[in-house]
Amino acid sequence: MSVKPELYDVIRKPIITEKATMASEAGAVVFEVGVDTTKPQIKEAVEALFNVKVKAVNTVLTKGKVKKFRGRPGKRRDVKKAYVTLVEGNTIDVTTGL
Repeated sequence: MSVKPELYDVIRKPIITEKATMASEAGAVVFEVGVDTTKPQIKEAVEALFNVKVKAVNTVLTKGKVKKFRGRPGKRRDVKKAYVTLVEGNTIDVTTGL
């Protein structure tokens, strides 16, 4: 099966934090996605990459903080996270990598 490289532009990397681990206990997986991606694009990419069925996709757009870098004002990048809820019986092991 050949995977389109555009799918890796939609899903950048899995997020492994304490909150993401708590979400995984409820059957959800958290990914960092492109800021301009839509929920249907995220659903299609996850289903194609991991061969699972997606139940729902919730997204969070975190605006970048204004911080100082070497004494000069700068801005962190905006980050969009996708909480992907899977259908019962489907799992994704994010610790093994893609």
